[in-house]
Amino acid sequence: MSLGVASLATADEIVVRDAGELTAALKNLKADITLKIAPGDYPGGHSVSGIENLTVEALDPKTPPSFNGGKTAFQFSRCPGLTLRHLRISGQSLNGLNLDDGGLRDHPVAGITLENIEVTDIGPTGNHDGIKCSGLTQLTIRDCTISGWGGQGIDFVGCHEALITGCRFIGKLGFSATAGIQLKGGTSKVTVEKCHFTNASDRPINIGGSTGLDYFRPPNAKHEAADIIVRGNVIEGSQCAAAFTGVDGAEFSDNTILFPEKWIFRILQETTEPGFAPCRNVVVKANRIVFRRSQVKTDLNIGTGTAPETFRFEDNHWFAEDRPADSRPKLPTEEIGGTYGTDPRN
Repeated sequence: MSLGVASLATADEIVVRDAGELTAALKNLKADITLKIAPGDYPGGHSVSGIENLTVEALDPKTPPSFNGGKTAFQFSRCPGLTLRHLRISGQSLNGLNLDDGGLRDHPVAGITLENIEVTDIGPTGNHDGIKCSGLTQLTIRDCTISGWGGQGIDFVGCHEALITGCRFIGKLGFSATAGIQLKGGTSKVTVEKCHFTNASDRPINIGGSTGLDYFRPPNAKHEAADIIVRGNVIEGSQCAAAFTGVDGAEFSDNTILFPEKWIFRILQETTEPGFAPCRNVVVKANRIVFRRSQVKTDLNIGTGTAPETFRFEDNHWFAEDRPADSRPKLPTEEIGGTYGTDPRN
């Protein structure tokens, strides 16, 4: 029977086997500790602040612990060098995971890694995210699965030099999802690659967004997002494949788009404060785009206050499955080297 005392496996490793041991261990954390959590069900609602080089992971990666309920499963504030591995998170009403800079918008938190995290059923309605990241840099999110959320699957506010790779985003009925991945609030130098989106909200990838001025990181940023690369992903369903929303510089390349339901892309400007760059300087190249003309009447939804003339389209392969002869899209600039009317899946 557990006495609520964690096992000290080594000087830098703690093993917990139930909720009581976990609560006790979290109260006494120090830098450079690995916290291993045994299989089982644990409540949400944990917070950690100011601990460096902390690792929280499953004792048995094949049977991850499950964190159920609460407003947020874990909130980590100003925890540089944090690593989270092989955890299951479900049923939170606010956010699944919340990782932030403690409100110090000029001092980003560096070196966080998330691997093999499963997040499900967050919200279900309202602006409630699977993984919420604010003010982070040198961040990696790898091989995670997010299914069912109210706001964004992954939401970046003012994050920089980050990689999201090999993740899955699966929409669910009854969840008011607005984006699979959202990159906003001054976010820059982010790569999204090798991910799979299945009916992952209205905007599977929202490159930019709409952010209150008090939340930008850095505070003087004049773009929602900049220097973004989205490559090698599969995007199925949803209203559009991607929205470029107040981004200043992006590459969208080598992605497979299957059956968007209303538009293929959106070019939008939702932050219109003085001095902000219009949505501009995007390269869309070498993508495979399969759609149906019965669904897509307008290829690109172009909003006011944008600079669509700065978009460049190159070597994309477009195929209207139900009307191959009508595969050529109407674009704001002439495409270089496009292919139209044959199935890129063959």
